[in-house]
Amino acid sequence: MKLLEGKTAIITGAARGIGKAIAMRFAAEGCNVAFTDLQYNDVAQATEKEIAALGVKAKGYASNAANYEDTQNVVAEIVKDFGRVDILINNAGITKDGLLMRMTEDQWDAVINVNLKSCFNFTKAVQATMLKQKSGSIINMSSVVGVSGNAGQSNYSASKAGMIGFTKSIAKELGSRGIRSNAIAPGFIITEMTGVLAEDVKKAWEAQIPLKRGGTPDDVANVCVFLGSDLSAYVSGQVIHVCGGMNM
Repeated sequence: MKLLEGKTAIITGAARGIGKAIAMRFAAEGCNVAFTDLQYNDVAQATEKEIAALGVKAKGYASNAANYEDTQNVVAEIVKDFGRVDILINNAGITKDGLLMRMTEDQWDAVINVNLKSCFNFTKAVQATMLKQKSGSIINMSSVVGVSGNAGQSNYSASKAGMIGFTKSIAKELGSRGIRSNAIAPGFIITEMTGVLAEDVKKAWEAQIPLKRGGTPDDVANVCVFLGSDLSAYVSGQVIHVCGGMNM
């Protein structure tokens, strides 16, 4: 039997990149997938078709994860379309890097809202459904820089550190109702975002990693499958680093 057979997942920011890899991996394990992105455009529609081709129910939705009302509406629509929510993956995220002395208030607010407030928005929105089910797995996509910090990323690091605190608090709040909450802290993952980095920068990153390579979106997706499945039935409130040993 497939690990996620019959389950339904909401994955935010999943039209491309790590979110898409998670969606495809989940579908391969029999999970129905509702995913959101800022726009339901050609890219999102193509992703929807790729997921559905794996034999599961799949639907993409336009949603601004940073907007509370927007999130309430889209989750209500998803519950109506799919009937239940077993897994929530708060993956939506952006970067607006810069040293603090040059960082604007808008850059700070945008990153905090998209990365951290979106976790509040979606977790609060799915909470009622999971409470009724007396089951659920919430997976928040943090980062190694949320643990160790990083110069030039004070906004991003703060948002990802906040996600870890949120994850642990929700694990304590909802654990008695069978709802688990965990975080994943990816390290240097090769995506479109990191693909624009200069080759010497990439090599410098890889030199810091004991496994001597960057991670792939599938490396992250595999851990999501574990946390979304019954294999992790007794795992909650944890931060799992997917970083090749870069951060220990």
